[in-house]
Amino acid sequence: MNDELIEKLSHLPDQPGVYLMKDAQDRIIYVGKAVVLKNRVRSYFQSSRNHSPKVQSMVSRIANLEYIVTASEIEALILECNLIKKHRPKYNISLRDDKTYPYIKVTINEQFPRLYATRRVQKDGARYFGPYTSAGAVHETIKLMRKLFPLRSCRILDARRPCLEYHIKRCLAPCAGFVDAVTYQGMIKEVCLLLEGRSDTVVQSLKKKMEVAAQELAFEQAAKLRDQLAAVEKVREKQNIVTGAGDQDAIGLARSALGTCAQVFFIRSGKMVGRDHFLLAGSDQEEDEAVLAAFLKQYYSQSTFIPKEILLPMHIEEQSLLGEWLSQLKGSRVAVETPKRGTKKDIVTMADGNAALVLQEQEGKLKAHSEQTEGALADLGRYLGLDGPPERMECFDISHIQGSETVASMVVFESGMPKKEEYRRYKLLTVEGKPDDFKSMQEVVSRRYAQGGQPPPDLIIIDGGKGQLSSALEIIRGAGWLQVPVIGLAKEFEHIFREGDSEPLILPRHSQALYLIQRIRDEAHRFAVTYHRKLRSKRNMVSVLDHVAGIGGKRRKALWDHFGSLAKMKAATVEEMAAVSTMTFPAAQAVYNFFRQQGH
Repeated sequence: MNDELIEKLSHLPDQPGVYLMKDAQDRIIYVGKAVVLKNRVRSYFQSSRNHSPKVQSMVSRIANLEYIVTASEIEALILECNLIKKHRPKYNISLRDDKTYPYIKVTINEQFPRLYATRRVQKDGARYFGPYTSAGAVHETIKLMRKLFPLRSCRILDARRPCLEYHIKRCLAPCAGFVDAVTYQGMIKEVCLLLEGRSDTVVQSLKKKMEVAAQELAFEQAAKLRDQLAAVEKVREKQNIVTGAGDQDAIGLARSALGTCAQVFFIRSGKMVGRDHFLLAGSDQEEDEAVLAAFLKQYYSQSTFIPKEILLPMHIEEQSLLGEWLSQLKGSRVAVETPKRGTKKDIVTMADGNAALVLQEQEGKLKAHSEQTEGALADLGRYLGLDGPPERMECFDISHIQGSETVASMVVFESGMPKKEEYRRYKLLTVEGKPDDFKSMQEVVSRRYAQGGQPPPDLIIIDGGKGQLSSALEIIRGAGWLQVPVIGLAKEFEHIFREGDSEPLILPRHSQALYLIQRIRDEAHRFAVTYHRKLRSKRNMVSVLDHVAGIGGKRRKALWDHFGSLAKMKAATVEEMAAVSTMTFPAAQAVYNFFRQQGH
């Protein structure tokens, strides 16, 4: 331990709070909470005999720590959840790929809401249902909802006349003013009830409407309601009745040598309406109770719905605290229970069994993933003669068309996986006209490394042969980065050029190390080409707008900055364009008319 760390340990308060462990590069590697910060944090630095290998590895990397004092343990838990979600520390248990699950979004923040699939959950006033593990299940559900209810699917509400969807009775045409907001909102309410699994309420509502329509001799409307009722009844048949009543989540947990799986059964109004499974990373050396607690915190901190009762397969130390936290999130009491017998116990046992089956199916995938990441990194480090696996790699690529609009990309891979939030793209300034990849590479690595201030990567990859490698090394070594290994990857035969070697290194043809290098190189190329296309698109859009009276350089730039693409500008209304900075209503009208007169 360094002097600064020893000093901080000696002044830890005996209050509840959250602590953040940092490595030598000042990266947060672990976030935890404590009832008494002084006791919990100091325990890491006492005798290591009682620590797991994972904790020993973490402690060996701790170079600094921070702590935040809170008023209570529940505040510490809330803060811990938020910090783990924000920083995703290496040594915390984490949901694997939790951001990739699809949701169903109902835009109740709009006057006439829409229903569609999304993978981004935002605080925008809309309602989100999910997450779902299968995109197919999401689209099947949306298809059913649109079959049952004539919902709008278009984005624009100022149409002069309704589209085909209205004429085939698949939409009520709010865009043309053919339905009032109250009627439409009533339909949306039923959609949300069905998505929540509350089909009983929907059935009662449909029956009542059908009876009223029949009494009023509106037989066509009554027949339509009858068909809706039959479709909802089919949905109900698929929902198994498992408990008497109420909303519950039953959690199952299964573990093997290759990973951990949590299974969630969704029970709404006493019926089983669905299930989801989640794989957890970084849990191999943790106790079951710690894994379950970490899953509950991360899952419910981002869940769109919290039931009144959560059933666990085992008792955990923080159970009452979690119940208090979940009650705060929901706004009403949430019971967190560990059933010992009866129907509830049977449901949890079934969830455990399903988690085990999912894990069994995933083991092959997990093994392949491990080979493609940890195994590939170990092999690559060995082939390159490094001291260990290159945990962090940065790769550069250049893209241009005959020297015009030259751009560069830098992609980052950590632990064998892309870290997209740290990708960078550069519009190069020193080379224009005749292409010069050597000078282009020098510029981009200079802009990345000459200023310093960031932790060094374990490996730098230059997309190119000896020439590009020599150009990059001149800048990198000149900036003081003397120990970082740098390699060049030739495009044609994927030969690897190393500093000081006259002959290239040829990796085994079917090795995971080669596949990893190819993935990194292809990702850098994709990212550079995408940026290049965006710049070309911007240039083309500017040339199109040159023909519009009243649109000069400032207005062209303002329109591009606001809309981002020509397609979005074409779809915009006059009012939306007029709201853009520097634009006036006559100028917006001119752009709007231009697109329609030219057939754009």
